[in-house]
Amino acid sequence: MAWLILGLVLFLGAHSTRIFAENWRQAILERLGEKAYKGVYTLVSLVGFGLMMFGFDQVRWDSPVLWSPPVWAKHGAALLMLVSLVLLACVYSPRNAIKAKLHHPMVLSVKVWALAHLLANPRLADVVLFGAFLIWAVLNFRSARARDRAMSLNAAQDAADLTLSESETKNQAKLLSTVITLVGGMAIWALITFVLHAKLVGVSPMG
Repeated sequence: MAWLILGLVLFLGAHSTRIFAENWRQAILERLGEKAYKGVYTLVSLVGFGLMMFGFDQVRWDSPVLWSPPVWAKHGAALLMLVSLVLLACVYSPRNAIKAKLHHPMVLSVKVWALAHLLANPRLADVVLFGAFLIWAVLNFRSARARDRAMSLNAAQDAADLTLSESETKNQAKLLSTVITLVGGMAIWALITFVLHAKLVGVSPMG
């Protein structure tokens, strides 16, 4: 369990500087420069991810079972994963309406992913791993929304400067991008749920 916890501390810690230490992050950025900072950030993240996966693999099946999931848990988790993967698709699809509304689909995707896995996996190692990601995602989203509110005046001014023609064009592009996002997210969900998850993880989500 120690390797899992150490990996989580490194990985989530590297991704938490904007939550807990924005001023420190800016100071380090200015001191090291953007390239050096990203290099250190990437190295710490990769080491943390590797230790996290190693530690989880070592203890997953030996850790105690904390509760008995209800019979609908796997199907409920699969439905949540559909939402999570649509949100993830939003990150890579520009100008879609879901991303415009939620602002931070990646963090929300992680939140729903963690919740889905907590629902269906009752072992202590699962609770430590997915619970840590869920707490991180909640705190990260709250921090990101606070930054959004601080920038909302500029965004409102930019929107007011659009002409009617520009607005209509953007709305059409947004609709098309949203449809592509939904279809892409559902396709990725189907591929992972019915093919890849069992092969890569060794467990079928639909069990």
